[in-house]
This record gives sequence, structure tokens and C-alpha cells, in this order.
Amino acid sequence: MIERLKSWGPNTAVILAAGTFLSILAPYETGQLGLPWIWLYWTGLMALGWTCGNGCTWLFERYAPDWPKPATGLATSILVSFPVTIAVALLQLSLNGRFPLYVLPMIYFLVWVISVAVVTVSILIENSRPNTVTDPDTARPLPALADKLPPRLRRADILALEAEDHYLRVHTDRGDCLILMRLGDAAAAVAPLDGARTHRSWWVARKAVDQVSRGDGRATLTLTTGTEVPVSRTYAPKLREAGWY
Repeated sequence: MIERLKSWGPNTAVILAAGTFLSILAPYETGQLGLPWIWLYWTGLMALGWTCGNGCTWLFERYAPDWPKPATGLATSILVSFPVTIAVALLQLSLNGRFPLYVLPMIYFLVWVISVAVVTVSILIENSRPNTVTDPDTARPLPALADKLPPRLRRADILALEAEDHYLRVHTDRGDCLILMRLGDAAAAVAPLDGARTHRSWWVARKAVDQVSRGDGRATLTLTTGTEVPVSRTYAPKLREAGWY
């Protein structure tokens, strides 16, 4: 629970900052709400948008992992704008007692403009993070993943990551464990390691591969632990180019 609250810290700060900024800016004639309602209005909408955007991120990481960031960002802004528009309409209905349906397209467009701005800033911040070059022989996973592991596995070598619904199975040279984490977040945490995604549900360390077999036009990796990992057609070209097989 403590680790989950820590992971929410930066996101909560962004939501509060964005809500406060929009409250001061008071776009779309929301200044008439006055304090503290205008702040609650914008902060609540930012929280709803973040929650929906987080769900979109999970969907794209699971079902469209090769989409470029601009494409996923645009799709996320479009999808997130639907529930936020509905929330705006319901708020206007509760405040004014009526809401003409013909203004829905305009409200959707205005919500989408803000969604595009928020998603663009998020992508720019993520791209601006420096990439550090680390010796793969001494590299360790980032604390975002390492701190979630049981004490007996925190110094173990990570061999593979396997998504199981909303959970993640971490395979190491000392055994495996199941933690609550998305594969996309875990893959980012093991970026210092020499490994790659092989399937929408798998990440594998290069040194963990003991054997490669092919059948029915697809490759299968056998790890040093005997675990067999599928290679999907999506990731196969990148792995061949990197010399995995």
C-alpha cells in the first residue's frame, strides 16, 4: 500500500497543478463559479481525465505496443475526451437545471483541446528524461520494480517478466514471484538491463536465453530455467535485427 501511494505522488501533484492552473486561467467562462468551486471543478476533471488516460495507456501497451507515441497520444486524447465531456454535461445540468444537447459537439471539441495539450506535455516530459548508459553486467532494475520484489529476490538477476492479467510474474535466477504492476511500467524499470519485449505479455533478458526454436513460422525462446517464451510476429523483426537469433 505504501509503495502504491508513493507511485501516485507525482501524478497527484500534476493533477493538482493542472487543476490550479486552469482555475486561475478560468477558460470557457468557468470563472463565474468562484472559489473553491472552480478549483474543485477543474481538479476533478483533471483527475477523471488522468484515470481514463491511465486506462488507455494500459490498453495500448497490451494490444498496440508498437504504436508510436504521437499516435497513442492522439488516440488517448480522443478517447479520454468522451467521459470528460459527459462529466462536464452532467455538471452543467446540475448547476443550471438544463443542458441543450446541441452544444455537446462544441464541448467535446473544447475538452479535446485541453486533452491534447495535457497529453503533449506528458510526452515532452517523458522524452526529456535523460537516457543513461549503464554497464549491462552490473546494471540493476530501477527501484520502481526492485522495491516491489520480496527481500529474497531483490538482489537476484531478473530473467524475464510475464504479464498475468493485472499482475506481473517476475522470473529470476532465484525463483519467481507475482507482484501488482503493469508490464509497460516494469519494462521501463528494467531499461538499464540488456533485454527486450518478445511478446505483448513478455520481456526477456538476453542472457537468460538458452535456446531458440522455430515452428509454424514463429520462434520460441527457451530460458536457462527451462521456461518457454513466445516471440510474436510484432517483435520478431526487431529481435532478429538485434541478433537474438
